[in-house]
Amino acid sequence: MKRFRVARKALPLFLLLSIFIFSDPLFAQSDSTGAMQLLISCNKTTSLVFPQIIKSIDRGSKDLLVKKVSGVENVLQVKAAKENFIETNMTVITADGKLYSFIVRYAIEPSQLNIQLDSTANIFERISRQKKFMHIRNENCDMILRLKGLYIEKDIFYYQLELENISNVSYDIDMLRFFIKDKKQSRRTASQELDQVPLFVFGNTQLIAGMSKQTIVVALPKFTIPDKKHFYIQVMEKNGGRNLRLKINNRRIVKAKTLLSIY
Repeated sequence: MKRFRVARKALPLFLLLSIFIFSDPLFAQSDSTGAMQLLISCNKTTSLVFPQIIKSIDRGSKDLLVKKVSGVENVLQVKAAKENFIETNMTVITADGKLYSFIVRYAIEPSQLNIQLDSTANIFERISRQKKFMHIRNENCDMILRLKGLYIEKDIFYYQLELENISNVSYDIDMLRFFIKDKKQSRRTASQELDQVPLFVFGNTQLIAGMSKQTIVVALPKFTIPDKKHFYIQVMEKNGGRNLRLKINNRRIVKAKTLLSIY
């Protein structure tokens, strides 16, 4: 099943993940409306440790090799069957009825090989329910993209985005992109764009039905913007022209709230 695309120009940024601790319960994923980004390779095995016994596994493609560890019913090992496979997904259901959803991509060197999932907390779901305190928006043909809030914890930014469709025509998301770009560029120089690759994306990133809205929470490594540059969030419509883009400056970024403020 095809899912939305995240721009990959800055794929090496995933190496930054080595400074993050994935066993932290802030990275829990236990809701069918969200999906964790999972990188795997052919030469290394990624182990997922669930809080409960694994009852069911569904692969979106035969390019994924998965198996439960013998004698340990809550550990799943994942590996790529071939290099550079087409992005796919995987879902796992545990004994407590929780559904874990993953968007799976190929990486030569996955940044994490042992990922522990904890269902005791879901920071993404909590952020998605927060009232907005930022008011940045862009509208195009009855599609609206809003930045409702920005939170920070352990050198990770959490962007609370809302996509609203006030038309009767559904909106298929083709690409969700985050990048830093010069404020102004000379006609004689090429545009300099630096993509920021999400660590996690939580929420419906496929379809915004007519007369509806969805909240998406995106985790990115902490950064500030150099002088004469802006940070952009872009959403592209599949086979359509209702593309959306938010422009964010340092003044907004430094107003990020801590996660303690929402407990």
